[in-house]
Parts: sequence; C-alpha cells; structure tokens
Amino acid sequence: MRVVRVHIDRDLAGQASIDLTGAPAHYLLRVLRLRAGASVALFDGSGLEYPGEIVATEARAGCRVRLDAPRAPAVESAFQVTLIQAVGRGDRMDWCVQKTTELGVARIQPVFTERTEVRLDERRALKRRDHWHQVAVSAAEQSGRVRVPQIDQPVALEDLPTPSLPGFYLDPGATLTPGELTMPAPPRCTVIIGPEGGLTEAESARLVRSGCQGLRLGPRILRTETAGPAVLAILQSRFGDLA
Repeated sequence: MRVVRVHIDRDLAGQASIDLTGAPAHYLLRVLRLRAGASVALFDGSGLEYPGEIVATEARAGCRVRLDAPRAPAVESAFQVTLIQAVGRGDRMDWCVQKTTELGVARIQPVFTERTEVRLDERRALKRRDHWHQVAVSAAEQSGRVRVPQIDQPVALEDLPTPSLPGFYLDPGATLTPGELTMPAPPRCTVIIGPEGGLTEAESARLVRSGCQGLRLGPRILRTETAGPAVLAILQSRFGDLA
C-alpha cells in the first residue's frame, strides 16, 4: 500500500513527534480521512524523509505524528537543471511546473519576454510565485521527491543575470541537437523556453552573447508548456537518472 507523503515547511531534524495543523492536517484528516494508526511520511526539503504514524487526532486542532528514524531515498537526480520558463496563459505554467518537478528539475525561473502575453504587477507576481510553489510541493509529494525545486520570483528576461553555463535556449531553427550535447561534471545546465510566439531575434542574440546556444528538439514545434517537460525528459535520460 502506498504511503501518503506530506511536505512540512519546518525542520524535522531531531523531532520525535510533530503536531500538524492548517493545510497539512486538513489534507490528512479531511481530504484523505486518515485516523490514528495510519502510516504517513513527512519531508522538509532537506533530502530526508521521515516515516511516521498518526498517533492522535483532534477535529479542529489537527493531529500528532510520531516520527521514526529518517531515511535518504535515492530519488533526487544528480543532474542539476535550471529551467528559465516564459510565463504562459491560464494553467499552462502550472502544468509545466508540475511535470518538470516530477522529472527532477532543480530550479524554475519564470520570466516575461517581449512576446509574453501575461503581465503581472509585483503583488500578483508574488501571489503567482507562491501558487507555483504549492504546485511544485504537490508534485514533489506525489512523485516521491524529498526536495522541492526552487521557484523564483517572475522577472523580465532582459533583467536576469547571465545564465549559468552551459545554457541552451530552444530554437526550432538551431542545428545543435540533444544527442550532440556534453555536460560538465557534475552534470548541470540552464534551459531557456520562450513564449508561445517564441523568442525574438534580439532576445536570442542576447542569449548567444551571454554564452548560450540554440537547441533544436526535433522537426515539430512544441507548445511552451510542453517544451520544458520534453527537454527535461530528454536530458535526464542522457545525463540524469531516467533509464
């Protein structure tokens, strides 16, 4: 039977038990309807997972979970990928965050490009960033990860510092393909995904000057929300832990 996993936004090291309230308790008690004696696993993003058991519940206050010795499951990829993703309309960004989290992305930097149709003021951008973080948390819980990828505040692409190299931006007109790539040791890279209308020539030229290279995935043009998960899957199969 699959054990329910819950991310906890506090340090679990050295804790014999923990009292859960708020959203984690609501999820366990109200959504899943778990009771005392149910097995759970908690993780705090440190790379460890804490098996445990619900030992007491209170309808309004929450529940207490007894924690057993932590374990370090081998679920995090040694391949560190930073995804710089143009913000998409509707739930497209949610889908991209969810799937790339499942595929092992280390960090996601949402950006606004010249052709990005979504525009957010500072307050709304912060709210969306918090929402995407929760999407990543849920995906980490479901997929068995013990680290939640870092989700950065959305900024304009032109305001980003020079991407960590090696860096690649997807371009259907590029000649470089994933099969020709090499990676440093330990493997790491930055991948830039443009909006629905693609990056402009000026944006591509700026990325080239910063040391990035154009990368072509194949003969078909992928949607912006598909491109991130697709390139993550390809790179993880070559340099990561997708066998």
